[in-house]
Amino acid sequence: MNDSVAMTGKFSVESAEILRAWTEKAERQIFVIGEIGINHNGDIDLAKQMIDLAAEVGSDAVKFQKRTLDVVYTREFLDSPRESPFGDTQRAQKEGLEFGEYEYDIIDSYCNEKGIEWFASAWDIESQRFLRKYDLTYNKIASATLTHVQLLNEVAAERKLTFISTGMADYTDISRAVEIFYEHDCPFVLMHCVSTYPTPEEDLNLRMIGSLRERYGCPVGYSGHEVSVSPSVIAAMQGALAIERHFTLNRAMYGSDQPASLETEAFRRLVKILHKIPVVLGDGIKRFDAEEKAVAGKLRYWESSD
Repeated sequence: MNDSVAMTGKFSVESAEILRAWTEKAERQIFVIGEIGINHNGDIDLAKQMIDLAAEVGSDAVKFQKRTLDVVYTREFLDSPRESPFGDTQRAQKEGLEFGEYEYDIIDSYCNEKGIEWFASAWDIESQRFLRKYDLTYNKIASATLTHVQLLNEVAAERKLTFISTGMADYTDISRAVEIFYEHDCPFVLMHCVSTYPTPEEDLNLRMIGSLRERYGCPVGYSGHEVSVSPSVIAAMQGALAIERHFTLNRAMYGSDQPASLETEAFRRLVKILHKIPVVLGDGIKRFDAEEKAVAGKLRYWESSD
């Protein structure tokens, strides 16, 4: 059964149509999310270069992260020491990596200019409300916030198609999130994810893509943190309709997410392969067309019994 068909009975006509349209498009060409996250290092010019790359290689969207620091972290933690290019405390480091309204206004305008979608995973309710001003097409639930029930309700109430990452969680956590999104009539795509950075390939457990699809009857994607390209391709072959990958212009740059990110050429190669998958898979209908018949006529020297 088509994933969208399995789910549509639980949604209103409007939400079912949003999910159906997205799923049908993703079945024709896998939806690719380039995760910029905090790899921009607080530099809007670097963020624009990354948007340029994502648009150039054919990514469907870029994603950022938004936090209200004094909500997400305790004062004790923010005041604790940490050496970084931004200062010698955790607060200085976090503030250096956090974009505000000025930067997101630029991002919104620049993505519109480049013809690429953007959205962000909000880590707190204030950040989610901040993002509303941009009228984004998609929302994202990060694995870390999957158990934040108040935030789940805040996001689901917007009724925008939401990608829900499922790392750091068991089925109880995932099922609670799914029910919240059903209650709000909010279409969603579950994203299989293993939240270690970078993730060893033997821990990826890509068969979970099928398990999530079978258990919840919904479209499933994959959010990967490994250092190689091939697992994302295998995830797509397992039926993932969305692939989200961190990328960077240079892994040697400062940042905790850089080691789990794909560099330029690897990201370019991944998107090219992902776009090829539905084309080469075809529709599973056996054909014996004119081109093959012409070859058969040259190679088969015996008379057919048909």
